[in-house]
Amino acid sequence: MAWEAARYVISQCAFRPLTFLRTMSSVAPPKIFLLSPARCDGRRAQALLNPAAEFPLAVQLRAVEGAAIGDVFAFLSGLYFRGKLTYARSFAAADLETAPIRVITTNRGMLTPEYRVRPPDLAAFACVDLSAAGEQFETPLLRDATRIAQEAPANALVVLLGSIATNKYVGPLLRVFGERLVFPGEFVGRGDMSRGGLMLRSASDGRELDYVPVATAVRHGSRPPKLSAR
Repeated sequence: MAWEAARYVISQCAFRPLTFLRTMSSVAPPKIFLLSPARCDGRRAQALLNPAAEFPLAVQLRAVEGAAIGDVFAFLSGLYFRGKLTYARSFAAADLETAPIRVITTNRGMLTPEYRVRPPDLAAFACVDLSAAGEQFETPLLRDATRIAQEAPANALVVLLGSIATNKYVGPLLRVFGERLVFPGEFVGRGDMSRGGLMLRSASDGRELDYVPVATAVRHGSRPPKLSAR
């Protein structure tokens, strides 16, 4: 009987590592959340960068101290980035030695949501084509990923809140984090707006999503049912 019980435990660990270990342990592993960037060249960016704009965020962005990149990207991206930031803040641990939330940028690696930016910063972000994912993007990203891997606890999960359909983020991050790089399994098949709504709802309910390793995940899938209206 003891051997049968042990074999059952091993089989469960093999097929459902993250979910099973979370139920077996009362202490969840710490997490570092990586948020994919917002577009900096769309109509919202034009409105934000308009020198005549008088709404609070535009005024703050032009000020000497600038505006927090988390607030700026939430404005530029709307529901999607706001969902990522709200979700990460709801479930990030506050007692880590390294910042638990990082925002991926196109040319400056990963910054904390509180990092201040100004109009020239957004213009520089917009000049880098992420579809090419060249050295200008990868070099600072790998630098900061390596630093996070060194500073974070050995059992920390690195949660990518962004698209894994392409390798522009996934490839470089996997080279550093390997199987520690995970993402919410419910993202598969959803568009940006659906993901944003899902994360806002999860944060409001206090229900963290289940994560799966990026390295072995199915990155494309059928579209799930729409979120029910609230």
